[in-house]
Amino acid sequence: VPEHVWRINLDTPEEAQQNLSFGAADRWWEQTDLTKLILASNKLQSLSEDVQLLPALTMLDVHDNQLTSLPSALGQLENLQKLDVSHNKLRSLPEELLQLPRLRSLLVQHNELSQLPEGLGQLLSLEELDVSNNQLTAIPTSFALLVNLVRLNLACNQLKELPADLSAMKSLRQLDCTKNYLETVPPKLATMASLEQLYLRKNKLRSLPELPSCKLLKELHAGENQIEILNAENLKQLSSLCVLELRDNKIKAVPEEITVLQKLERLDLANNDISRLPYTLGNLPQLKFLALEGNPLRTIRRDLLQKGTQELLKYLRSKIQDDGPGPNEEPPVTAMTLPSQSKVNIHAIATLKLLEYSDKQAAEIPEAVFDAVGTHPVATVNFSKNQLREIPPRLVELKDSVCDVSLGFNKISSISSGLCLLQKLTHLDLRNNVLTALPEEMEALKRLHTINLAFNRFKVFPSVLYHLPALENILLSNNQVGSIDPVQLKGLDKLGTLDLQNNDLLQVPPELGNCENLRSLLLEGNPFRTPRAAVLAKGTAAVLEYLRRRIPS
Repeated sequence: VPEHVWRINLDTPEEAQQNLSFGAADRWWEQTDLTKLILASNKLQSLSEDVQLLPALTMLDVHDNQLTSLPSALGQLENLQKLDVSHNKLRSLPEELLQLPRLRSLLVQHNELSQLPEGLGQLLSLEELDVSNNQLTAIPTSFALLVNLVRLNLACNQLKELPADLSAMKSLRQLDCTKNYLETVPPKLATMASLEQLYLRKNKLRSLPELPSCKLLKELHAGENQIEILNAENLKQLSSLCVLELRDNKIKAVPEEITVLQKLERLDLANNDISRLPYTLGNLPQLKFLALEGNPLRTIRRDLLQKGTQELLKYLRSKIQDDGPGPNEEPPVTAMTLPSQSKVNIHAIATLKLLEYSDKQAAEIPEAVFDAVGTHPVATVNFSKNQLREIPPRLVELKDSVCDVSLGFNKISSISSGLCLLQKLTHLDLRNNVLTALPEEMEALKRLHTINLAFNRFKVFPSVLYHLPALENILLSNNQVGSIDPVQLKGLDKLGTLDLQNNDLLQVPPELGNCENLRSLLLEGNPFRTPRAAVLAKGTAAVLEYLRRRIPS
């Protein structure tokens, strides 16, 4: 590291000596001390003790070098909040590191550490600690003092057990113990009330840990272990679980009690020894992903497994009905239920002017849903979260009253001319479909002021949008749009929000700065070089000002 880097707070910079006309306001080196130093991805083999000449440092990043040790002077940096020494060749950490009272993030992953300083628990402000990919065989008991720790990564070490004292970490939300030699998880860990994500993949566990107090646990990853039995009692404790990953174990049966996991969205049971499944699995309301390949299932044909989760759940639900409800039981209401049974909410139509048939995974909207409308005026239609491939043709029957239509999360690939007849439409939600274009007939929707087209497949900005004068909000994030026409956008004088995040914009035309009515312009996640991220971070007004300054005069 060049000597003058360490002395940057002390020495007057060269440009000041060459140019004596610096006014007091321009003398930046007298106004602020260096707070961030990034030396990452170089070939440094050592760091100078002169690092202590930078006492105002809040962040020091030396990851991806060839450091074998750290200077004890690091202990002098009492303002340091983030220290990244990952991807080096460190065999130990200096004791002086424990004197950093404000350290919030310590990243030491991918080194050659075989042990950690016994007093690591003194770093009471620590919120993030990553010691993964080292050669640790034990964890200091003082870890229990890290009561502010939110994320702890112990993955890819040689740990055979976890200290029960970890349970004292009352703030811990994410614990990653992937790829160690754990055979059990201490029962006391069950008291970690804040834990949301627990990774135990690639260990030697024989059973699922008991976690009765982990009421917030959303993700449990325990694949590639030696688990044979899923204990029904253990499952009952995990009522908030959204992700349960148990692939590559030796599980033989799935208990009926799995249906208590009402919030489960992903269940991965691939490559186990499961021969039959409880049909009630089909009734889990949020389940979007179910992996079962690599099991000796007798009751489910292989071709059905390849058709995907929804077909599989549909099959399981049909089997519940084959088994038939008992004499006093109601038939379960599922996506297989016939429309006559599916109790269209007449009350919502009459009092809320709402026609809802959402989250049913239906390929088409049953006629009974439209029949139920009768003469009632409907203002809001919600057909989201189904499997619709086209706009329901009977939607046009509501053209005299409907102003808000939600068709998000379907498989719609084109817009019908029927939709263009809904001339009272003010809100149109088509997010998460497979649209590539909008028809010019949509120009008839003169009252439309919000359109959501996020997560579709647009490669060009739909030109019809330039001709909808009432538009206030255009949401087009997560598509593949390559360019926009700033002159035509300026014509939309009511446009307040334009969201183009995560598209393929290679440049932002300076003339976009003339769209002075924009209150929210979102451009992050595009491949353009300018404006830079620092400008974007200042907000819409600053971005528009920046663009205007670049309009060729």
